Amino acid sequence: MWRSDATLAGPSRAAIADIDALNRVFSEAFTERYRRDGLSGVRVPFLNPAVWQFAIADAGDGAMIWRDGRGELVAFNMVHRSGTEGWMGPLAVRTDRQARGHGRRIVREGIAWLEGQGVRTIGLETMPRTVDNIGFYSQLGFIPDRLTVTLQRERLRSSGAPGARMSPLGAPARAAVIAECRSLSCSVADGVDFTREIELTLEHQLGDVSLMRGDGGALRGFALWHAAPLAQGRMRDELRILKLAAHDTAAAVSVVKAVEHEAAAMSLGRIALRCQTRHAELYAALIDDGFRVQWTDLRMTLIGKGEVERHGVLLSNWEI
Repeated sequence: MWRSDATLAGPSRAAIADIDALNRVFSEAFTERYRRDGLSGVRVPFLNPAVWQFAIADAGDGAMIWRDGRGELVAFNMVHRSGTEGWMGPLAVRTDRQARGHGRRIVREGIAWLEGQGVRTIGLETMPRTVDNIGFYSQLGFIPDRLTVTLQRERLRSSGAPGARMSPLGAPARAAVIAECRSLSCSVADGVDFTREIELTLEHQLGDVSLMRGDGGALRGFALWHAAPLAQGRMRDELRILKLAAHDTAAAVSVVKAVEHEAAAMSLGRIALRCQTRHAELYAALIDDGFRVQWTDLRMTLIGKGEVERHGVLLSNWEI
């Protein structure tokens, strides 16, 4: 008699050789999730392999995968740490192995890994319309927080000062500027550090960091952005801000405008960023400036591991 394989071996660390399998599980699981939410016409594409490489390198030992008895990929959880900020995403279980408790296991493994890293924040994001997901994560100790709203601007402007970028700098100067960025992000949200993401972005040539300085030369804000296409086989048509830190709303708006200048200079079709609604003043300013809402995600954090207080603006994308 044939019996299905119930093995779930792992976690082990994901490697570049796993990208094809990761893409298959990712696409099938999220396409099925959309179908169950009534969006049957949505087919989630494979991610750009370069984006997977970035995600795996950024997660490091937190790039967790599980296999069945035949050695085939069953589930994954990309678990990331930015200083004291920890988050999970993406994560998925193969469609034929869902509803067996595997999802709980991979989330708990992610929580345990982040707790071992000593982070102060543990979170993730899910679609706010997906009540099954919200209920699932709530049973594991996560509570709903504010929305993260994806904003886009398609009529790009190239006027105004472009600002400075990090990539042209030599190694000593770059290291000094990265230290400035670390100091700024930590001053806005205690212990939050985007050094790893910055270094990997430049190493993999996925994008750059735009810098905005005040009259005295002090760093007032920065944004880490990617221009590489997110989906496999797509043309480059969008610039995405992944991380942004600024002393105040005015500095954050200036940084976004500098990034928009970069997108226009590359003849891209649009600029996008994910704005957490805790920054209501920035959100209103961007809407007033012509940005439009494209998508929403619900941010959830583990009980006792919520986000730290902000002393300025800090946008941290909990997606790759």
